[in-house]
Amino acid sequence: MRLAAVDIGSNAIRLQITNVTQYEGIINFKKLEYLRFPLRLGMDVFHTQKISDKNRLKFIKLMKAFKLLIDLYEVDDYMVCGTSALRESINGKEIVEEIFHDLGLVINIIDGNQEAELINMALGSYIDEKSYLHIDVGGGSTELNIYTHKQKIASKSFKIGSVRALDDMIPLSVWRSMNDFISENIDKKSKITCIGTGGNINKIFELSKPSKNKRYLDFGKINEVLNYLESFTYEERINKLNLNPDRADVIIPASKIYLAAMAAAESKKMIVPDVGLKDGLMQVLYKRNKHKKPL
Repeated sequence: MRLAAVDIGSNAIRLQITNVTQYEGIINFKKLEYLRFPLRLGMDVFHTQKISDKNRLKFIKLMKAFKLLIDLYEVDDYMVCGTSALRESINGKEIVEEIFHDLGLVINIIDGNQEAELINMALGSYIDEKSYLHIDVGGGSTELNIYTHKQKIASKSFKIGSVRALDDMIPLSVWRSMNDFISENIDKKSKITCIGTGGNINKIFELSKPSKNKRYLDFGKINEVLNYLESFTYEERINKLNLNPDRADVIIPASKIYLAAMAAAESKKMIVPDVGLKDGLMQVLYKRNKHKKPL
């Protein structure tokens, strides 16, 4: 069985194609293809409330390319989801309808709560009886989820994202709202562990030079990486640290968002599982198709 997931983010768009096999009762997920294209739809939308003509054409071309790959891999089922940029743009629905009419490709525009739910589906093995704050920082929004005893007790999406933060487009009231949400919904008597998802925390983790088999960062290490990044210019982060241009600018505001949420929760540790929306989409696709026998 072959499945495809497309995550249309505010800073980049990702396609993953996965092959699902079964052997001796064990289900295996094998990544066949992964593509990340740096199309920053959020920069248009957060400034002008619409996707520009230039990026509209690029987006349509990209969806054509992804649809070709989905067809070439003979995918059995797929899901394409758009997040902050598409849901906030005044012409997002129009573009989605145009793509469906021209390509037959179905794009779902999901809200912040749906986005959080999908990401949470990929976190099952990381959540136990302890208390957790899950922080997912995207280009346009940050999704927070609080868990205790394996139960989600609170969830909220905030218009706090790495692309928005580039031009100081986040009102102080929104930051306060995020801090209040965390303070009101966690028990500070309990030790809170954070779980960080998103492309930027994965890159921060990589830059921290972790020891083998370690999948966590502490607050001080994230702050250390942030200070290290800020010691370079944008051009130096691209050329000396080998960061992609669309990562080299947003990684600094993203770092500050993770740290702000951790500080509000008085948490010193963050697990970095390297999962995201596309992994949640794969879980939905598998459940939808598991009656079909894997190869």
